[in-house]
Amino acid sequence: MKSIFVLFAVFMIQIFSAQEEIYANGVFSFEENKTQKIFTDYTRVRALPNTDSQILDSLKTNHSILILQKNEKILMLGERSANWYKISYQKDNKTSEGYIWGGNLAIGTINKNGYDFLFGISKTVDKKDEKFKQTYKQNLAGIKVLEKNRLIDEISFETGSGESLSYGTFITESNHKLQNVDFTLKASVSGEACGIAGYDQYVLFKDKKLIALPQLMNVGDADIYHHSEEFIFPNDKGGMPNAFIFKMEEMEKDENDKEKVKRLSKTYLWNGSSYKIK
Repeated sequence: MKSIFVLFAVFMIQIFSAQEEIYANGVFSFEENKTQKIFTDYTRVRALPNTDSQILDSLKTNHSILILQKNEKILMLGERSANWYKISYQKDNKTSEGYIWGGNLAIGTINKNGYDFLFGISKTVDKKDEKFKQTYKQNLAGIKVLEKNRLIDEISFETGSGESLSYGTFITESNHKLQNVDFTLKASVSGEACGIAGYDQYVLFKDKKLIALPQLMNVGDADIYHHSEEFIFPNDKGGMPNAFIFKMEEMEKDENDKEKVKRLSKTYLWNGSSYKIK
């Protein structure tokens, strides 16, 4: 009987150990021997891969670094979890090495028309849900635009919990024929499991300013439930000028396996500098 209790105790320890194991978010997975850019201003460079180690230097936003080695140590701050990386970088005509936390690196960069655009995850905050009287953790992402390494504008937006940080993309699109818009940026994050929300953030760039459109959220659970949101730019196909349309569809199956579908559509008008609902 004693051996049974011992085996049970070992089993429970293994369960709790597995629950406490930390995994790095996929968006912070960077390849060795590849150049990346600093997202968080004054990122600390340390002698060893831990927060108690000596601070050797600090690097500003948009500073280029070379990933030398991915360290197995993982640090979790709020809902952001990332490996430490050994890096090499140039500063003051000198090559230096050290360790930085991957959560401080940009997860997407774009150079266009003489501007550098960086997409990264800024921090985790507490958000209150007044309807359900709950507080939960929410990551904030950001897009920064720099001209000759000088920050000229930045915006922030929500990206859900750490579970939504498995994948990240950052791309440019056309101006969708919107008046005075140079081009459109699209930043996205998503999870790798059913029921984990993904987020799309469209941003218009005009006159050195970033203008965030309403955020889009998509989530699904096999064929039982899905919620999808998208923007349609009708003038791309010769339709309504200076407008974009928000479309939402939500499907849920009831206990009798019958689909209940809800749809919503809103049109936004663009006046060359801002938008409003029609």
